[in-house]
Order: sequence, then structure tokens, then C-alpha cells
Amino acid sequence: MNWTGFWSIFFLATIKFSVSTVPGPHLGMTYFETVLAAFAGGAVCALGSYFASDIILLFLKKRTARKHQEMMANNIMPPKKRKFTRMNRFIVRIKMKFGQVGICFYAPFFLSIPVGCIVVAKFYGKRWETFPLILLGLAVNASLTSILVYFVF
Repeated sequence: MNWTGFWSIFFLATIKFSVSTVPGPHLGMTYFETVLAAFAGGAVCALGSYFASDIILLFLKKRTARKHQEMMANNIMPPKKRKFTRMNRFIVRIKMKFGQVGICFYAPFFLSIPVGCIVVAKFYGKRWETFPLILLGLAVNASLTSILVYFVF
């Protein structure tokens, strides 16, 4: 097993999962090694970011409130938060069209894994089947992207 390639794909999968299998053939790795490395990296990052999402969201809320208070103390009007951004519309469209399974499968894939898992936890964090669906989605997406890299291109 090529450990340098394994760790390279592992750490790339923690940052951007959708392109993590691309360097697999160039590093001399087999199909299964690439899938395993990408899935392991994605699963470790998903584990950390999904279960820390409550803490992260609370921190971001407190930071925003503190910035607003500082701006108000300096007699500056804080900017209004935009509600209908392109990304918000995309996420809500996937949620309405595909439901929980769609968000769990595609949010960590198209967004980065930390951002995708925080979005999933915000929408469906109270349901017990959410994290296993994220892991299933990571396994399916790692397999599909590896198939594209090894057998199509």
C-alpha cells in the first residue's frame, strides 16, 4: 500500500471531498485504496464537524451578536443579513426536492465536508439516522467518483 498516497487523499478528503479521488491513479493507488482513503478522510472530518456543529453555531451566533453590539456602541448601523442568497436557495431547493436523504448525501459532497455537515446538523440534527446517512452518502460518493476517475477518464 502506498502510504504517502493514502495520507494525501485522506487529508484532501477532509478539505474537499468531491475532488479527493482524482490523484489516486497518479499516485499509483488501486481503486479500493483510493475509495478507502477518501471515505476515511471524509468520515473523520464528518465525525468532528457534525458533532461539534452545536458548539460552532453557538460560537458564530455569539460572535455576530458581539460585533453588532460593538457597531451599535460606535453609532454604526450593522449591515442587514441577506436571507435569499444563491447558496441558501440551493440548499433549500435540495431540502425540498430530496429531503433528508438528499441533504445528507449531497451537502457534504458539493459543499466542503465541515460546512455540509453543519448544514445537515442544523436541519436534521435531532434525528438519529442523520449521521449514518452522511456516512452512507460519503461511501457512495467516494465509490462513484473513484469509478469516474479510474474507469471513465
